Amino acid sequence: MTSVSATQPDLPALPVTFRPTRTRVVLLTVGTAVLIALTVMSLMLETLSPGDKATFIGTGVVIFAVLALLSRPKIVAGPDGVLVVNLTTTRRLDWAQIVRVNLRPGDAWVHLDLADGTSLPAMGIQPGVAKEQAIGDARALRALAETHGAGASA
Repeated sequence: MTSVSATQPDLPALPVTFRPTRTRVVLLTVGTAVLIALTVMSLMLETLSPGDKATFIGTGVVIFAVLALLSRPKIVAGPDGVLVVNLTTTRRLDWAQIVRVNLRPGDAWVHLDLADGTSLPAMGIQPGVAKEQAIGDARALRALAETHGAGASA
C-alpha cells in the first residue's frame, strides 16, 4: 500500500516540473557560500603561495559542483510523457510506459513502476525536507499517469 491515496487531485496544467525546491535552495546556497568563503580566505592569506590559493579556490569549485549535482533532480511531465532527471542520468518516458507512481512510507523518493516490469527511481519528488509537498506532488504525478498512461483505469 502506498501513502499516495487513490483520490485524484486536480490535474496540474502540462507541462509541470516537480523538484525538491527547498533542498535545491539549501544546497546551492551552501555551495555558493563555501565557494565565496574559500576564495576570500585564499586571497586574504598573504602567506599562501599561488598554488595554495588555487587549491583553496579549486576545493570551493569542487564542493560547489558536487552540491549543484545533488540539486539537479527533477521530473518534468508534459503532454507526450515524463522526463526524469536524477543525479547523473536523464530518462525520457512515454506516458504509456508508466504503470504506477509509488511513494511508500520511508521511501527517499518516488519510484515509477514501468510497463517492462522494472522500477525507476524519480528523485525529483523527495519527502525529506517538505513531506507534504512531496506527497501532493506524488499524487499529482500519479493522477497524470493514470489519466495519460498505462495506469489509466479501465
